[in-house]
Amino acid sequence: MKRALRAVAALTALLAATSAAETAFAQKRGGILKIYFFDSPASMSIHEETTNAAEGPMMGVFNNLVLYKQDVPQSGLQSIVPDLASEWSWEEDKTQLTFQLREGVKWHDGKPFTAKDVVCTWDLLLGKTTDRLRTNPRKSWYHNVKEVIAKGDHEAIFRLQRSQPALLALLASGYSPIYPCHVPPRDMRSHPIGTGPYKLVEFKPNESIKLTRNSDYWKKGRPYLTASNTQSYRTARLRSSVSSPASLT
Repeated sequence: MKRALRAVAALTALLAATSAAETAFAQKRGGILKIYFFDSPASMSIHEETTNAAEGPMMGVFNNLVLYKQDVPQSGLQSIVPDLASEWSWEEDKTQLTFQLREGVKWHDGKPFTAKDVVCTWDLLLGKTTDRLRTNPRKSWYHNVKEVIAKGDHEAIFRLQRSQPALLALLASGYSPIYPCHVPPRDMRSHPIGTGPYKLVEFKPNESIKLTRNSDYWKKGRPYLTASNTQSYRTARLRSSVSSPASLT
């Protein structure tokens, strides 16, 4: 448990370096964050995984519509800040939530991010698409979502069956990234494409996850770190035992 907590703390530091400009240590550019993590995920697809094993390392690859502020002691609706959405508003009866989206954001492969990607993400989660998630552990989160529609390229609208102000809290979770329309779910498991500050370089199951800085990140000047290298504890322990004669007796 202590090891898991230390690993989560290290990943929190990665997010802080990305999102907290006012933090002193985040001002120094460069460096590689090396993390020993508690487990190795089955895939790189956050929407198909159930634990922090995928969400932790991959959160820097993606963006949400909104996100909890990373440098406050306690998260709540009051600490939700814009991410891919620049602003949002509720209808008076809280059954329609409208997001204005940032312009000029690109996926790691250079394609533009639009409101269509938001629609595709929730159509996927709601089981409305031909391509299906292999597992969909958080489908129940959105049982109240009637539909998500795009109004032009930079406005996405969530229409609900009944009032649900707390929907915003679910959308701010690290388990609610936006997926691209043009990349099928099967490809997101091994080499996901995001809009986040880091790009996936390599995923070796049960061994390591390597990320590198996204030089075209839409938050100018970010991220500060050059790369991140996450290694599973089980691999580290195995290598340690092989390299140490004393441990073999």
